[in-house]
Amino acid sequence: MARFHVSVDWRLEGDFLAKRYSRAHEISFEGALVVPGSPALALVPAPLGRDGAMDPESAFIAALSACHMLWFLDLAASAGLVVAAYRDEAEGTLARIAPGRQAMTRVVLRPRIEFSGERRPAPGEVEALHEKAHALCFIANSVRTEVVVENVAPP
Repeated sequence: MARFHVSVDWRLEGDFLAKRYSRAHEISFEGALVVPGSPALALVPAPLGRDGAMDPESAFIAALSACHMLWFLDLAASAGLVVAAYRDEAEGTLARIAPGRQAMTRVVLRPRIEFSGERRPAPGEVEALHEKAHALCFIANSVRTEVVVENVAPP
């Protein structure tokens, strides 16, 4: 079992009881990387939210995308395929699930992969690798959100 530590730090700026306070914060990953955090500006506009900061919704999508990619790369290498580049234009949908409640209900991964080397993927092999990567991704296994891999370009 592995454990991971993240610190979220926030200090009051503004009128808290009037709900006119900054939601800007800092997120520290294992004490090494510090990232500015904020709610998504679509949900809490500036100046209460911080432009150019990571929001939880995007971080959630990024975690799913990165986990899938890392498994895909490992599986491709094990299959003897050389991945030269991987880019995912992932998108998440935040939707109402009950009165006063929202959830990230769907995440679509749209990976574009470039292969190099002598061996090229066989027909259907890339799709099979994506299916296995999705099944192995512990982030995807940890959530109820529908995660879809679509528009996988043929090799």
